[in-house]
Amino acid sequence: MSDLRRARFARLVRNAIDGLPPEFRDRMRNIAIVVEDEPTTEQLGGGTAADAPPATLLGLYEGVPLTARGSMEPYLPDRILIFRRPIERMTASPRRQAEIVRDTVVHEIAHHFGISDQRLDELGLGDAD
Repeated sequence: MSDLRRARFARLVRNAIDGLPPEFRDRMRNIAIVVEDEPTTEQLGGGTAADAPPATLLGLYEGVPLTARGSMEPYLPDRILIFRRPIERMTASPRRQAEIVRDTVVHEIAHHFGISDQRLDELGLGDAD
């Protein structure tokens, strides 16, 4: 059952990416979008596993936003992590999970393009992670 759930969740992420407007999707280069089961303790903000808060982090952007890059500097590939289990714990509804995944993917891709959390809130896209 777990492999089927992972495959179904990965499909939700692919659908969210495919649903992006072409002007964003076409500008995404050198970026990996990865599904993980849970965020690590470090991704949650440090501490030990025993005192870590419940995993409420839905997604995470790791990289240098396009707006902060120099033209000649080499950069490692960026990564966007989407965390499956926290999203599944939020709701059992496949439709609602798809909405949360879409919102999370959009939120993290926005960070790749240099859009801040404050600006995302202004656009009504905040609180996804």
